[in-house]
Amino acid sequence: MHRILFTLLGFLMRKIISLICLLLPIHTYADQLEIRENAPDRHVVVKGDTLWDISAKFFKDPWKWQQIWGLNKDTIKDPHWIYPGDVVILDRTTGTLRIGEAPQSVAASITAPPPPSDSNIVKLSPRIREVPSDRNSIPVIPLSAIAPFLSKPLVIDEIDPAVTPTLAATYEQREILGSEDIAYVKNLPTDKGTQWQIYRPGKTFVDPETDEQLGYEAIYLGDAVVEKFGPLSEVRITRSVAEISKGDHFAQSAETFPKNYEPRAPDTQIVAKVISIYGGMEQAAQNTVVTINKGKRDGLENGHVLALYQKGEVLKGGRIFKRNDTVLPDVRYGLLFVFRTFHKVSYALVLQTRLPVQLLDTAQTP
Repeated sequence: MHRILFTLLGFLMRKIISLICLLLPIHTYADQLEIRENAPDRHVVVKGDTLWDISAKFFKDPWKWQQIWGLNKDTIKDPHWIYPGDVVILDRTTGTLRIGEAPQSVAASITAPPPPSDSNIVKLSPRIREVPSDRNSIPVIPLSAIAPFLSKPLVIDEIDPAVTPTLAATYEQREILGSEDIAYVKNLPTDKGTQWQIYRPGKTFVDPETDEQLGYEAIYLGDAVVEKFGPLSEVRITRSVAEISKGDHFAQSAETFPKNYEPRAPDTQIVAKVISIYGGMEQAAQNTVVTINKGKRDGLENGHVLALYQKGEVLKGGRIFKRNDTVLPDVRYGLLFVFRTFHKVSYALVLQTRLPVQLLDTAQTP
């Protein structure tokens, strides 16, 4: 009896040890960078490149920023300052990228002066050294794709008629207002500055899992400046992109945003849903902006990267043999880059995808 017990105990221990040995390499491998099979040895930076695109040429996970540039911090204090003409070199030994010298052919085309002749000899004199400005550096992501979403309110958490600044009257009782027209606004605070944006509530964002109201999509109408504060503050419309009328609301001008972002995974496990695709579309492609149902209160920050998953298909079981349905695993197919967070929702840019992004697809910590 004792011999059988010890035999069973030994068998179970071997199974447990085998399982641990099987799982350990997977855990270690998860933190390693995977170099693409077709990764080049080097890449010459050109105008229009982004750091995300460059990293994606070499690695399967371009969002692992600190690891990709980890051994290059002495050379690149801030990886956001890389310029056209720089050469990015893949160090296959360490699995990192660094900035190196340009190939002779490239360097010659950039720096080589024209051959001297009697007609183009120029006398040189000392001058101040020119250094590249941040306007010429390449961005982390394509800023042109998100620029319209950085300067406008876009999402309003709550509209309370008792406190929300609202256009209550117009000069000469005009129905429609445009640039340089005068309007009168109620509930306009005196301690929030004189620059305001005008919007009209659009789509209501609702959490698909809890039915909680997450906010309103704001339709941007224009800008206004306060001429005089009072119970009905007098404002002058300085910009109009659509018709403005009584009942429209006012919000503070959006906060300033960085020109570059640092891609990184959230420190916690975040699971979100795609609840809206900009423009009212049902599917999204690369470089499309989507809204997800998680925001600042959930720990999301600008620069966070989330993996996109499509729900696994359900294979129907056979009726004859009474087989149960089989649910296939969710399919990971792309990456989202969170670039603007509100309290309950966030805007994210589709940076990688091999399938169309659909409403209610999952976005979670990679």
